[in-house]
Amino acid sequence: MSTSPIRVTVWHEYVHEKKNAVVGKLYPDGMHTVMAEAIREHLGDNVVVRTATLQEPEHGLTEQVLAETDVLTWWGHAAHAEVDDEIVDRVHQRVLEGMGLVVLHSGHYSKIFKKLLGTTCSLRWREAAEIERLWCIMPGHPIADGLTDEFFQLEQTEMYGEFFDIPEPDELIFVSWFEGGEIFRSGCTWNRGKGKIFYFRPGHETFPIYYDANVRRVLANGVKHVASQRSSAPVRLNAPCIDPPLSPIAADHQVDQSLH
Repeated sequence: MSTSPIRVTVWHEYVHEKKNAVVGKLYPDGMHTVMAEAIREHLGDNVVVRTATLQEPEHGLTEQVLAETDVLTWWGHAAHAEVDDEIVDRVHQRVLEGMGLVVLHSGHYSKIFKKLLGTTCSLRWREAAEIERLWCIMPGHPIADGLTDEFFQLEQTEMYGEFFDIPEPDELIFVSWFEGGEIFRSGCTWNRGKGKIFYFRPGHETFPIYYDANVRRVLANGVKHVASQRSSAPVRLNAPCIDPPLSPIAADHQVDQSLH
């Protein structure tokens, strides 16, 4: 396993800050800069962080950038449809090859998240500035490292509620309770190919979520965790015909190649 710094690209659509005064005041330089600061704050010299936004050529996710990325974080909301399908396919390929992916808040509806999970990723929601308590139900998990209680609380947030149309998570680390009564699977991981995905729910743009100490810690922990599988083992992503076989086969079989 590599001991070099984790190379992180923080991707953000960067739309709300330019159009909404409340969001612009909370994140004058964009949410992506605050997320990048949180990752650097907790991982220090063990990480190298760059940012990329929707408006850049190729959305800032060129083949070279992705080749030099160990973990990609993704925040999107208003502009999911504006993400080019070619870039989505490019990111998808890199995840299967082993790049980690951290999907945040409304990124649940992004093209890349739905493509990797194979479901609608739909849910219930309400914006009422209500309390959210995120209960840690896997306290021994590395993503929960450094938390000091069984739950942490956000005083004002947007509600996400079940049913959340996702495949059964490989790991369920956090479950949220909301003041209005709903619950939500708010911290989940999956494996796809050689890559690992972490979905983390908090992050609504009109509340100062990414300044919260616990959210910042979990974000950094998530980045570290999904990068932990940087293995040199090969992975075959196409569907090749394996001929000749690895061992002799006794049967004398004539293949009709027109069927393949």
